[in-house]
Amino acid sequence: MQNIVGTKKMQEGILVMWNEGSGVSSDTFSYQELIDMKVNTLDLLDRPAAYQVDPKSHAVVPKT
Repeated sequence: MQNIVGTKKMQEGILVMWNEGSGVSSDTFSYQELIDMKVNTLDLLDRPAAYQVDPKSHAVVPKT
């Protein structure tokens, strides 16, 4: 799991960014994917540091 360092609202979903090595990686999650994962999209945009991403399984989860 990687800590999310930023998010950006896109037309088709939310761009999620995390630190990887010496750079920043990103992936786009559709709104439907986030809803299916029970992620509050507005909260993810407002408080990205409260979430983690698993790039291998293409999943976003709240920090525990």
